[in-house]
Amino acid sequence: MVRKVQALLAVAFLAALVDVAAPAAQKLPNIVILATGGTIAGAAASDVQAAYTSGQVGVDQLLAAVPQTKKLAVLRGEQIANIGSQDMNDEVWLKLARRINELVARQDVDGVVITHGTDTIEETSYFLNLVVKSKKPVVLTAAMRPSTALSADGPLNFFNAVAVAANKNAAGRGVLVVVNDWIHGASSLTKANTTAVQTFLSPLRGLIGTVAYGEAEFFRGPAGRNTMDSEFSLDGVTALPRVDIIMAYENMDGKLIEAAVAAGAKGIVIAGVGNGNMTQPALDALAAQAKKGIVCVRSSRVATGRVGRNVEVNDDKLGLVASDELNPQKSRVLLRLALLKQRSLADIQRLFREY
Repeated sequence: MVRKVQALLAVAFLAALVDVAAPAAQKLPNIVILATGGTIAGAAASDVQAAYTSGQVGVDQLLAAVPQTKKLAVLRGEQIANIGSQDMNDEVWLKLARRINELVARQDVDGVVITHGTDTIEETSYFLNLVVKSKKPVVLTAAMRPSTALSADGPLNFFNAVAVAANKNAAGRGVLVVVNDWIHGASSLTKANTTAVQTFLSPLRGLIGTVAYGEAEFFRGPAGRNTMDSEFSLDGVTALPRVDIIMAYENMDGKLIEAAVAAGAKGIVIAGVGNGNMTQPALDALAAQAKKGIVCVRSSRVATGRVGRNVEVNDDKLGLVASDELNPQKSRVLLRLALLKQRSLADIQRLFREY
């Protein structure tokens, strides 16, 4: 009887060991890192100076600098570009979007992390939010301090971005941006400070979630249509139409509006004062271009708030589009994709409501 009890205890003990070991033996997700440069790949001559050069560190060096990520996922990297994001351009956008769509269509890829500069990350992430065709996690991350800086923020941002991309709960939330322990939705975030580490905010919709040393907590889903629910496609697209942003100001005339059209703009976004407003001469010039078929969108230079249709400007009469929640830079991204095919103004206004 004693031997039988001992045998049962031994079996139970071994079973417990198997249960404890099982999580460690679970297969790690496969995450691909696509590097584009930025401050996170920047370097300076000193660890305590403000001046630095973006895009100096390659993806292999980045992976080697944060070996802790190997506990989160099986990683491999590709260098898409190595530029400061102030130099981000359509060529890189199209290359990046197509490569992401190729990767997320594969069964051996569970998610993608993109390293990027902070200056235009909100535009790139929103563009990808509209053209990536997968529910798999696509996560951008960045840094405000170069890799050589004292207390560089890049390594932990990168670690947390990998953790979010490896998290099954991140799927279906649209393209995400992970910076400084916060998880932002691509349609919500904006850069709010030129130098501070806590530069990114999602002032209208709030955070998607938070992540602390790889432990993620999600609060909500994405705002607006995105990824698999998006009607936009890059199939057959080799170039994006030109859309210019013009800021409104005191005593503004219509010369810049006319110059933008003369330079080839198919659309114009006004970063208006207040609720997308501008001087009467500027409004007259904008309406004149709208009558010629140039799609004109009223956004706002104000940091937060919606630009409502027919509030202080009669958009119906003048043939204009109101940007709703989108700031000027994101309005430009959406309008460029909208102009890839012929649309009515009513349909374009619908896009600004839905996306």
